[in-house]
Amino acid sequence: MHLTRSTILGLAAATLAAGTVFAASHANVDGAIKARQGHMDLYAFNLGLLGNMAKGEVEYDAAAAQSAADSLAALAVLDQSRYWPMGSSTADSDKTRALPDIWKDGSDIGDKAKALVDATTAMSANASSLDGVRAGMNALGGACGACHKAYRQPE
Repeated sequence: MHLTRSTILGLAAATLAAGTVFAASHANVDGAIKARQGHMDLYAFNLGLLGNMAKGEVEYDAAAAQSAADSLAALAVLDQSRYWPMGSSTADSDKTRALPDIWKDGSDIGDKAKALVDATTAMSANASSLDGVRAGMNALGGACGACHKAYRQPE
């Protein structure tokens, strides 16, 4: 078989383009994993302060509690859809603990996300008092834990 120079250049360009698309796709998945992990770190940072106040390990500060609760509520309603592309689970990457069940038909991930929104909204509405923070911790911890138990690989 005789290949012309233009055919060889065309095949080389197609191969290079395919490799670039694959690399860009992989970078997007890695970026999405990093973004969602950063989002989770922000949840943990704010939840940690509220939890420590509720347990009495940190002195209750109404302004700080309200700020943390408002931050949690804002984080919960942000569009996270780009954080969760197909191909970004434990089956695809060792950089994540997200289980593939998140993407399966019939997944209740949307219900769990709504429970988190509801819990963070309630915490935000009640964070102006220590009793309100304490009262909201079970729902908030439960919403976080329900998702993690179902959809996060244990360490």
